[in-house]
Amino acid sequence: MKALMFGWEFPPHILGGLGTASYGLTRGMSLQPDMDITFVIPKPWGDEDKSFLHLIGASNVPVVWKNVDWHYVNDRIGSLMHPDEYFHLRNGIKYDFTRIWTNELGCINFSGRYPDNLLEEISNYEAVASVIAHSRDFDVIHAHDWLTYPAGRFAKQISGKPMVIHVHATDYDRSRGQVNPDVYRIEKEGMDAADHIITVSNLTRNTVIEKYHQHPDKVTTVHNAVEPLEFVDELKKSERQDKLVTFLGRITMQKGPEYFVEVASRVLQHTDGVRFVMAGSGDMMDKMIRLVAQRGIADRFHFTGFLKGRAVYEMLAESDVYMMPSVSEPFGISPLEAMQCGTPSIISKQSGCAEILDHAIKTDYWDIEAMADYIHAIVKYPAMHEALRQNGLDEVNAITWEIAGQKVRKIYDMVCGR
Repeated sequence: MKALMFGWEFPPHILGGLGTASYGLTRGMSLQPDMDITFVIPKPWGDEDKSFLHLIGASNVPVVWKNVDWHYVNDRIGSLMHPDEYFHLRNGIKYDFTRIWTNELGCINFSGRYPDNLLEEISNYEAVASVIAHSRDFDVIHAHDWLTYPAGRFAKQISGKPMVIHVHATDYDRSRGQVNPDVYRIEKEGMDAADHIITVSNLTRNTVIEKYHQHPDKVTTVHNAVEPLEFVDELKKSERQDKLVTFLGRITMQKGPEYFVEVASRVLQHTDGVRFVMAGSGDMMDKMIRLVAQRGIADRFHFTGFLKGRAVYEMLAESDVYMMPSVSEPFGISPLEAMQCGTPSIISKQSGCAEILDHAIKTDYWDIEAMADYIHAIVKYPAMHEALRQNGLDEVNAITWEIAGQKVRKIYDMVCGR
């Protein structure tokens, strides 16, 4: 089975959970002996793990014919793509994309991020998809999240192959209901064109059915998982007296950071020896700094900024409690990662991972009193902390990407008529 996947992030260069999930799923699927995955991202950096898939950077795919020789291509992008592949892709140029600015290789520059001209990059990604669809052999198209749906649709139109889209989040989650009409249109058109839709939780599945008017038979939930941590035994807590409670993620309204601050304020009124950490970055960072100051807890509250790679797990392992008070979380991998590190988690009932976790504390995101009470109990009663730590560790170690990959493969077989 040959799958052509379109993504937007891939580790180690990630800005959120999308890249983590894309990596985990593809790695899990690669354990199937006949699975052949080509994964496309806007911009490769050269240090991605390509041991289990074929990675194509859209910024190295020519969309306009340029008369260049092998050595010139090798000098320019040889560390990211073999020149022979460049020329093979160049033969797949079937449309006139000269309206798009390209470099000396006929390639489009992509930021590899979420720039102000994001809709333009999404449109340009379609041009790349057309070249790849004309150049490569594949059985099924798999588009991850709304940014790649137009590229997937174009590849389907060209190839006639079935398309599966993977809904990692909807704009209803990101905007608390203040939906961007352009984003909604792209999401809706992608869902309408898909042969099948994968959602990361039943919470998201219900949103797709109710808000995007998709037939329930067309939508299947495949919960996310976590990658095994090879270095988990190396993660240690520092010798200290204070307990640490951590929020780790994008500091945006979807994640409910203000509830974390309010919980911290409530806990510190009654509980000694506790510090709070907000790790991440986002558009609400300055607002949260001001709110911490207004609550008079700045001496017990710390902002680390954006963390990536091993630093994420070191922070989680250092913590005594992990808290995710998301207002609307399609899944939420970070609590599973915290539990891998032996850290008890408190999560909102409005998160997809709450559907599969039995040994995490679950509250409504707005229930500040309940979250504060649970934090007090976990940091003050060692037996409760130990029970959550051990039971959570056992539970999360059984949630694997290989199982998720097998479920996705069944969907591939169904849409391909196998």
